[in-house]
Amino acid sequence: MSAGAAPLVVRPPWQKYAVDVRASLIDGHGVFAGEPIPRRRKIGEIRGESISVREARIRATRAARVMIVELSEKRAIDFSRSSDPMRFTNHSCGANARLCIRQGRVEFYALRDIQPDEEITVDYGETHHEGRLRCQCGAPGCRGAL
Repeated sequence: MSAGAAPLVVRPPWQKYAVDVRASLIDGHGVFAGEPIPRRRKIGEIRGESISVREARIRATRAARVMIVELSEKRAIDFSRSSDPMRFTNHSCGANARLCIRQGRVEFYALRDIQPDEEITVDYGETHHEGRLRCQCGAPGCRGAL
């Protein structure tokens, strides 16, 4: 590589747009757009360990940070050991992306144009916290709890 050349960035085929993981003002780490992302486009997805919902709920009680999505009444995916950057997607009541479960995959789509360095967020909707966890998104109209 010549001096001043950008390093080659290799990403898996299911990660459609460049993203960066770094500290978030919302919570811990977040995922940030590394390039412009047009609305309604697939950003990427998360791959993880397929487990039963029963096992997922047990793991959720033992983890400080829960990275689990229930796919159905019987199956869930645990992302805690995944290397996919989208696993750091934080919640926002004013989300700029949506989470979509399609054929057993957890995919992320832009709700509007997302600018470089903007944190990518989704609205988690109903969670295992059942409204007991304070929301920290800071969005106008924030519901206040997850």
